Amino acid sequence: MVQDTIRIGHLSTMYHTAFLLRGSGLLADQGISATWTLFPSGPDIINAMQAGRLDLGYIGLPPVIIGIDRGLRLACIAGGHIEGTVIIAGRDTPSLADCGSMQEFLAQFAGKTIGTPPKGSIHDVIVHELLREYGRTDVAVKNYPWADFLTDAIETGEIAAAAGTPALAATAHRYGNSRLAVPPDRLWPFNPSYGIVVMREMLKKPGLLTRFLTAHEAACEWIRHDPATCARIVAGTTGMVDEAFVLETYRISPKYCAALPPEYIASTMKFARTLQTLGYISRPVSEDECFERSLITAVHKGPHHYSSGIADTRKTL
Repeated sequence: MVQDTIRIGHLSTMYHTAFLLRGSGLLADQGISATWTLFPSGPDIINAMQAGRLDLGYIGLPPVIIGIDRGLRLACIAGGHIEGTVIIAGRDTPSLADCGSMQEFLAQFAGKTIGTPPKGSIHDVIVHELLREYGRTDVAVKNYPWADFLTDAIETGEIAAAAGTPALAATAHRYGNSRLAVPPDRLWPFNPSYGIVVMREMLKKPGLLTRFLTAHEAACEWIRHDPATCARIVAGTTGMVDEAFVLETYRISPKYCAALPPEYIASTMKFARTLQTLGYISRPVSEDECFERSLITAVHKGPHHYSSGIADTRKTL
């Protein structure tokens, strides 16, 4: 079979389907050969797409909205996962459950700093919106180029808490003196932790994109129904973590699907309004500018599966 080649930018986020597609034959089954490039953050992927170095990216939606505001013709063509931001803090720091309310939880960081990945990342935006919503002008936010720096920054006292992906909580639990302080479903309901994004010029290749989305959807379903096997493949692909670590990451935030349901889109548009309020974008960005739903609608028929969870949802944190 003659294979089409597609250039893909992805993050180290192991619950994205990127590592599963890299370590399995799902793309090859669709006649696709991929070249993969790892980036430290979504904004870095946007810059690479603008430079013409990528065809497709795994990105949180806030960087996409910022890119559109800059004049880039981007389109989110599929989902993948929701509610993928957590907050971690030192083991002696009261959690949200301990405090009883978000207002009380945030109040303990007065005069302190919360760390996040780069400015414009989904985690950065969620933290800024939380602080704005609860009127916490006395809490600082510090951005880091790589999320891997966050646990060390808590250990050294440079920051008091950090926001990032579920893998951040798994890392803190296993290797650091931190713990999960706010679970993903308590921060921003149905927030789109990542989407499959292309420059709109790529929409001229609907056959290629449909085949990619078929593999992506199959990978999302695989994670939902057989997370243990997927965790083993992902661990082998990354070469940096073991199967138990990946499975723990899946369990912390178990909401996977490739669809673009109304809830996903509504949450994204809330991000767009927040980005304008924060001054990250200069104008309103519309739903039609952000999304092209026709391809995933053809691939994923019927209701979304984000709320269905995964086959093994036991949590140990």
